[in-house]
Amino acid sequence: MARSSSDPVSRTGENRLVQLLTRGLPQSARTLVGPGDDCAVLRGPDKSRLTLFKTDCLIQGIHFTGDTDAARVGWKALCRAISDIAAMGGQPHETLVTLALPCSTLTSWVQRLYSGIKKAARRFGCGIAGGETSSAPDGAPVMISIAMLGSVERKLLTLRSGGKPGDLLCVTGRLGGSLAGRHLDFSPRLAEARWLVQHARPTAMMDLSDGLAKDLPRLADASGIGFSIDPSLLPLHPGCTPAQALGDGEDYELLFTLPPRRMAAVEKKWRAAFPRIRLTCIGRLLPDKNDRTPLAGGWEHFAG
Repeated sequence: MARSSSDPVSRTGENRLVQLLTRGLPQSARTLVGPGDDCAVLRGPDKSRLTLFKTDCLIQGIHFTGDTDAARVGWKALCRAISDIAAMGGQPHETLVTLALPCSTLTSWVQRLYSGIKKAARRFGCGIAGGETSSAPDGAPVMISIAMLGSVERKLLTLRSGGKPGDLLCVTGRLGGSLAGRHLDFSPRLAEARWLVQHARPTAMMDLSDGLAKDLPRLADASGIGFSIDPSLLPLHPGCTPAQALGDGEDYELLFTLPPRRMAAVEKKWRAAFPRIRLTCIGRLLPDKNDRTPLAGGWEHFAG
C-alpha cells in the first residue's frame, strides 16, 4: 500500500523519511558528498585533503537510560561521531556539543557527562571547540548533540558506494550483545580504519551502528549491488548468537569490502598490526542488486 505524507513517521519508516527529507536539498559548492554516507564530505583547504562533517545525537530513553553513569554517556556521545569519521578513513578534529536539559537535571550529572566527553576527546585527539545549552521541559529526555569536523587525504577517502561485484565482505572485531554494556564503552576503530585505508585500500566501508542486518543493505544500496553472507561465519562475542550479531546493533565495528586478490596479504599484515582484534570475511558482493541473503533485525527508528 502506498504511503503518503499524512502517515505518521512510524509508518513511513526511517529510510523512507530520510529519502523524503533529503530530496532536492540545496548544496553549497564545497559539498562533494551529501546525505547518504557516514559523513558529509566537503572540499578541504587544499587539493590533497577533504573535510569531513558529521552530526549525531543521543536521547535519554533511546540511547541510554536514566540511571546510566553520565561519564559513560559522554564517552559514547563523542565516540559515535568519531566512529563515523573513522568509517570514511579520516581523523577527527573539532567538536561542538549541544545539550538540552530539563531544569531538574543535577549539575553534578552534567559535569560527569563532560568528564566522559573530555576523556574520549583526549584519547582520540579531538578538540572541543564550543557548543550550546538549552533548557527542556521537565519530564522531557536529556538530549546530547555532537557536531564534528574531521579530515581525510583525498586519495584515502572511502565511501559506502565503492563496492564491486565479487568483492569480499569483511568485519572487524566481534558482533552482538551490545546491550550488555558494550554500546557505552566501545572504542571506535579509528586506528584500525586508518590502517585499512593506508594498507588495504577497501573499496567501500562503513561503521556498524544499527546492526549488520540494517547496515549491510545500506552499503549494498549505495554501491548498487547485491550480497551473500554466511551467518555461521559471523565473529560473535562470547554467549551471542548469529541472530544477535545481525540485529542487536551498536557494535561500532567496521564493515568493509576488498577484492579477493588482496585478502590473504591483508589478513597477514592485519594480524601483525592488531593481534587482539579479529578480521573476518563473512561473504561477498553480487552483481544483481536484488540478489541478497535475507536478513532480520537491526535498529529501526520510529518503529514504535
